[in-house]
Amino acid sequence: MRLITTIAAFGIAALSLAQSPEVSVSELYDNWAFSPERPDELRSTPDGKSYTIISLDGKSIEKYSFATGKKEATLISLDDLRGESNLSFINGYEISATGDFIMVWGNVQPIYRRSYTADHYVIDVSHKTIFPISETGGEQEATFSPNGFVVSYIKDNNIHLFKLKYRSSSDVTKDGQKNKIINGIPDWVNEEEFSINRSYAWSTDSKQLAYIKYDETLVPEYSFPVYAASNPRHEEAELYPGSYTYKYPKAGEKNSKVSVHVFDLDTRTTKDIDLGKDDFYIPRILWTGQPDQLAILKLNRLQNKLELIGVNTRSLVKSTILTETDKRYIDEPAYNELTFINEGTQFVMTSERDGWFHLYLYETNGTLKQKITDGDYDVTAFYGVDATSQNFYYQAAKRTPMEREVYAFNLKKGTTTAIAARPGTNDATFSSGCLYFVGQHSSTKDVPTFSVFDAKGKMLRTIVSNDELKANVATHFISAKEFIKVPGADGQQLNAWIMKPRDFDANKEYPMLMVQYSGPNSQEVLDNWQIDWCQTLAARGYIVACVDPRGTGARGSEFRKCTYCNVGKFESDDQIAAAKYFGGLPYVDAGRIGIWGWSFGGFTSSLCLGKSDVFKVGISVAPVTNWRFYDTVYTERFMRTPAENAQGYDGNSPISHAANFTAKYLLIAGTADDNVHYQNQMEMVDALVQAGKQFEMFTYPNRNHSIYGGHVRSHLYQLKLNFLQKNL
Repeated sequence: MRLITTIAAFGIAALSLAQSPEVSVSELYDNWAFSPERPDELRSTPDGKSYTIISLDGKSIEKYSFATGKKEATLISLDDLRGESNLSFINGYEISATGDFIMVWGNVQPIYRRSYTADHYVIDVSHKTIFPISETGGEQEATFSPNGFVVSYIKDNNIHLFKLKYRSSSDVTKDGQKNKIINGIPDWVNEEEFSINRSYAWSTDSKQLAYIKYDETLVPEYSFPVYAASNPRHEEAELYPGSYTYKYPKAGEKNSKVSVHVFDLDTRTTKDIDLGKDDFYIPRILWTGQPDQLAILKLNRLQNKLELIGVNTRSLVKSTILTETDKRYIDEPAYNELTFINEGTQFVMTSERDGWFHLYLYETNGTLKQKITDGDYDVTAFYGVDATSQNFYYQAAKRTPMEREVYAFNLKKGTTTAIAARPGTNDATFSSGCLYFVGQHSSTKDVPTFSVFDAKGKMLRTIVSNDELKANVATHFISAKEFIKVPGADGQQLNAWIMKPRDFDANKEYPMLMVQYSGPNSQEVLDNWQIDWCQTLAARGYIVACVDPRGTGARGSEFRKCTYCNVGKFESDDQIAAAKYFGGLPYVDAGRIGIWGWSFGGFTSSLCLGKSDVFKVGISVAPVTNWRFYDTVYTERFMRTPAENAQGYDGNSPISHAANFTAKYLLIAGTADDNVHYQNQMEMVDALVQAGKQFEMFTYPNRNHSIYGGHVRSHLYQLKLNFLQKNL
């Protein structure tokens, strides 16, 4: 009888799926059938009227008109070149200022999240010849000098120069050494947390090169094993596993000692800039636009004081242009988006001194000229300035924290105009001089589209419509996201969305899975396009919900920074409160609520299980399990050091709450995670074992924090789906 019933039920289900099939795990993560098409990067020409792009076959670089979209020229084609090259596909390129040379590269080998090595070649456009910039390849962060006569690059932790006229190389530094001294590129923690690949910069007259040196000699090392199968790092690993060792400063430990130096190409001498001996970071160095004026952003270790220091690189006279302080911490936009304009006479800075991220215009001497934006909303990106019209272009969450618009503020008139403000999420990439921009739009209902606009927001044409994706979506069951408000633990209304299952009946009860990330200044509740695993769950009878707790973004600094020194406490409190709220809804089965997350989300989901029995199941992928195990820059920004805040670290660690776990728990990790170390999972495992708690765990060999490659991603999501179907 049971067999007959099962077959009959399967037949009905199959019929239903045939009429409107579910979004399957395989389609999502093997075929990527619901991933939108995105245009390759459109690079503006210096005059801002045209753009260049790599051809679809990867063998040529084409030039097009922004205004008309018509092809203007093929700048180079690999098939037409003579010389030394093993390049069959262009992964990236850079055009010199004069256009006489084009640098192309291929054979890209990832290192960490942003860094990579590649084989770089320079093409002499008029002679149609190609030649390598070094004999062995594998360079990092190669770029032309502003005058286009020299290529600078990093190899073996040293800065090198390649003179194009003579095709000869010379060294800027010679002391680079693995796991000791790094010149011109950041160490692991500075790359990861300050979002930088390159730590050197050319002066505007091409006569000087400023760079940051990272002395990581005293930084503790971390190692992980590398196995022979599926070895993306190409380390030796056969009968005995290999290993990978690098410098990683955990919270409270020693950082690299950073210093700034300036190399003079004419005299071939190096000057050292004295920034003091205190413990600090240098998130950015940049030339102001004046040949001898270097700007250095110096951030103290507590990250609550940011100094903008101006240096005359000839005389080495220094002055503090601006000092920004915060009673808790200074967030990334303050240094990520600082931009010098008008030939270095002014700069634009993002600050949240009034409780919201806003743009401020300064004279280069540090005098505040004008606050550009104002109001109870966050500016979320600064794009640039049209020097002629004096329009300042930026993105903001002005209408609601869940949407993004693109605006232009005119300094002459004092007026603000929305130039891309369709409901949903709008973003922009501007041409040189801000004459045109490529606008991206999406919403929960609209697939991403990419179009060319003029500076006033008039659409000229669409370059990527994603019509094929739209047609594919139309043939599948898609559950709409409903945006709602949910009470948090302190009574504040939290932004949330909910997706209801196929054939939803308000008179029935359904299991629910809560999805979240919850990290500082993050947002998951956004009106943007996303077709993912949640649709698979909704098609199979689950309600899926997402809540942005306290600490998340676009709601001002008080909401965002209230978690200071207690990361995890309020975020988990709010997720637990939201689960209790959902459990009170008539169509949610309060005894069948689960929660899952990745990285910070995995930390939060684990902590929720240790603090409450409201969840029946929890899934945690690559979680931090105690912030003592994570890096200095990120962790100390929000938590100070373990010596200063031991209770904040240990009291909000899932490890400390392991004895309270009652839910079914699935823990997933990659053994080669250079970001959130496998140590986090091992310590969690031991705590659960010692507490006598049964749980499930799955480990992916040689996989980093993203856990991808081959069939790994689809395997991971099928693993989670199987776990939920068995336990929820």
